[in-house]
Amino acid sequence: MDEAFEVTEFSEDAWHTLVHVCQRWRFVVLASPRRLDLHILCTNFNQVEKNLNIWPQLPIAIEAFVDPDPDTDTDTDTDTDTSPLSGVTNIIAALKHHLRVNKIAIYGIPNSLLKEFGAMKSPFPALTELRLQSDEAYPLALPDSFLLGSAPRLRTLSLNGISFPALPKLFLSTSDLVELHLRHIPPSGYISPEALATSLSMLTRLKSLSLIHRSPPSWADRANPHPPLFTRVVLPSLTSFTFNGHSEYLERVVSQIEGPLLDYTCIIFSDQLAFDTPQLRHFISRTEIFKAPHRADIEISKDRVRVALFRRKGLVDRKKLELQISYSRSSWHISAITQLCSSPLPPFPTLECLGICENQYWKPEWQNNIVNTQWLQLFHPFSSVKNLFLSEKLAQLVAPALQALTRGRVTQVLPALQNIFLQGPEPSETVQEAIGQFIAERQLTDCPVAVHCERSGWW
Repeated sequence: MDEAFEVTEFSEDAWHTLVHVCQRWRFVVLASPRRLDLHILCTNFNQVEKNLNIWPQLPIAIEAFVDPDPDTDTDTDTDTDTSPLSGVTNIIAALKHHLRVNKIAIYGIPNSLLKEFGAMKSPFPALTELRLQSDEAYPLALPDSFLLGSAPRLRTLSLNGISFPALPKLFLSTSDLVELHLRHIPPSGYISPEALATSLSMLTRLKSLSLIHRSPPSWADRANPHPPLFTRVVLPSLTSFTFNGHSEYLERVVSQIEGPLLDYTCIIFSDQLAFDTPQLRHFISRTEIFKAPHRADIEISKDRVRVALFRRKGLVDRKKLELQISYSRSSWHISAITQLCSSPLPPFPTLECLGICENQYWKPEWQNNIVNTQWLQLFHPFSSVKNLFLSEKLAQLVAPALQALTRGRVTQVLPALQNIFLQGPEPSETVQEAIGQFIAERQLTDCPVAVHCERSGWW
């Protein structure tokens, strides 16, 4: 067997198996490099120049996981140098073949390599995928000269913990971009919402967009904002949108964009309990897919509250919208739920099912901090709900709130309710008594409610 053959975990090397079966297979595989999407994989562990000299002039895929503190107990008898310096050297050797590189994915990229990127004055005309992730406390920013400001074939761009101030200029040449993920953006990588919306207007093929800030961005541009767009930017191909950051930044972004084909949205606010998001509400309302949700799930855990909306697709419910508040204060649980369910969400007259549960790995310890009126306030946005699902632990908290409703108010909360489903073993006497009084009150108003127990698990 050819000594160059090496089985690896990377999919780019899978074709090596075929070319070593027999000479005919080798000829067939190497005769169709584009159809089979063949690559030469370069990592921070292999001998780059050796692999490039063995195989034909195939595209180069660079995929590296740089460990700044490699295991000191590695086998000293091997000839492979796995030090961080050796890894950077291998990557730089591959980058020198810039005309052939079509993928760069480097995770844990050190500042020493980012500095090398800054020194490069070469175009990458074949580059289709760029993923850079830094664990540095103070990572260097990519300079304006990176990629010579042009990436005409780029389809995937993911920057994690790395700032690229010249990114809006790069978008001028990336009309084929399909995925854009900007995660843990440092303050130095701040892009104003207006500049971002203008840049997105050029990305007509964009399908997936992620904006995740490391910390709330500064609002230095408030005093001298960019001119607002007179018309909203339509992203005709966008199907997925994820945001984690400050609500004010999000408001300014979604006020200027529309995603008519948007299929899934995830919005996360971290340690921000008070916010007003009318633009987000309008953004959701303008998207056709969110106009008829069938089910809503509320999940409560130690450090976050999550609301997920599902739309029925045949016999299966598919998640379409997820809103979440992450927090560090244990007293924020119910306030976070109420805020999520009242501020961002428009009315959903088609919503029939509502489930409330706690995270399965967490035991609620905040029962005494919540009054009945707070639970009742939580239910107000869900006036069309017919089926209420409660986990065993949450039923102990919600039942007293329902019991507190008097005859005159019993239909003001969940007026369309027809069924209550209780998860777990037989409810306690306290829960049975509280639910029983609520049901009795509903019977007197000709709006009966039935109770069902499910012992096998969640619906």
